[in-house]
Amino acid sequence: MSTEIRVRGVEGLPEVREGDDLAALIADAVHTFDPPLADGDVLVVTSKIISKAEGRSLRTERDEAIDAETVRVVARAGKTRIVQTRQGLVMAAAGVDASNVEPGTVLLLPEDSDASARTLRAQLRARLGVNVGVVVSDTFGRPWRIGQTDVAIGVAGLPALEDLRGTPDTHGQIMEATVNALADEIASAGELVKGKTAGVPVAVISGLAHLVTEEDGPGAAALVRPADDDLFRYGSRDVVPARRTVRSFTDDPVDPTLVRRAVASAVTAPAPHHTTPWRFVLVESSETKKRLLDAMLQAWITDLRGDGFTEEQIERRTRRGDVLRQAPYLVVPFLVADGSHPYPDDRRADAERTMFHVAMGAGVQNFLVALAMGVWGRRGSPRPCSARTWSVKFWSCPRIGSRWGRWPSDTPPSRPAIARPVIRRISSWFADRRHRRRGLGVASPEGSDVAEQGACHAVVRKCVPRRRSWVRFHTEGSAQRGARGLLGCGKCRAQKTAN
Repeated sequence: MSTEIRVRGVEGLPEVREGDDLAALIADAVHTFDPPLADGDVLVVTSKIISKAEGRSLRTERDEAIDAETVRVVARAGKTRIVQTRQGLVMAAAGVDASNVEPGTVLLLPEDSDASARTLRAQLRARLGVNVGVVVSDTFGRPWRIGQTDVAIGVAGLPALEDLRGTPDTHGQIMEATVNALADEIASAGELVKGKTAGVPVAVISGLAHLVTEEDGPGAAALVRPADDDLFRYGSRDVVPARRTVRSFTDDPVDPTLVRRAVASAVTAPAPHHTTPWRFVLVESSETKKRLLDAMLQAWITDLRGDGFTEEQIERRTRRGDVLRQAPYLVVPFLVADGSHPYPDDRRADAERTMFHVAMGAGVQNFLVALAMGVWGRRGSPRPCSARTWSVKFWSCPRIGSRWGRWPSDTPPSRPAIARPVIRRISSWFADRRHRRRGLGVASPEGSDVAEQGACHAVVRKCVPRRRSWVRFHTEGSAQRGARGLLGCGKCRAQKTAN
């Protein structure tokens, strides 16, 4: 490794035009160098003069040129666009330059900067008999940093990267992540003597002979991070489109920590009345997943038979759900709307319900996008599926459900709490006397048995215009799992009992 380098600007180059022999122009300009250009030197060449020599100037509007060179828009702020070019570079305005060119003309990046570097290197060797490295540089902005710097977009004759992983540092510690971007460092060093307004488009760096090789090497393409390894691949314009529904899953294990982070992102979605109406059940047991999917399948088949489908049609339709059995991880979201407000009229009650449904959708979308931005952004996407209300009784987790408060359409009760079917954990239907004092009644053919079984949970079964909401309870964890009762306001219960 050299402890001393020398950086010199190549002055005296004329204005480069389409078709010019760039190697000849540079060879003439370095003819007076003292010491002269030698083996092991590295030339840093501004991409602009290569583009001019290759005829990459266009008489068109700058925005039109940017559109033509853009593969995808990563971010946008006002007129500024950060885009990915056809060469794989992520940069402002696709590298389209309107400075130092004729009015009404824009300049594009070289079609293949690595190929341009190799051609220039070969021509200089043929003219001067020297083995030099060539770096084609361009100016880039940097995330999280103010200002621009030059980086390498084309390289020939030296490695673009110096991989120090697996080697010891000065204290004997093995380095695990250190990969130096040599070509970018060289490009930045060359910019110190070239500048933007000095009219010096080429720099010569001496003292790096240990880096210059006989072969051209892989070029600056090695500096472009593969999409699978890019933690910041998705910009603000890509976040939502990044989520895609997939038809198959890999065998790669899922890190539960990443799923929990996605849940944390999900609950930042907006929701009415400062509530958090989302619950996410994480199915991490293969046995539980099988039982859940079997139960869902049976419910699906029952519904299809009730709709009049033939067994052949049912088989064909339910086959679509087989993809979930390949999923390494299942997440079941629930809406818990116990913060919703009751209203005496259908218009406001429907609006209340819609607000919570929208909030639920926003939470699920946050969850899916968070997963797409993480591990699933490169290995597929979660597949959303429909989970019916009946699935609540499947879980042995804390009771969860949803309710929509609505007054009867005829005469609102004097106390809101009476007619409001509140969902909560109940230790015993009959032991909790507060419900009875509020006028809430319970009708159950197996009431005493149910009371002995302890906790149960409630799920809203009906809430339609001009009919009272009523709640069906399901007990868990006992032979009395099927026992059920009805809960509503006293008037509603009396009507149910009379019927």
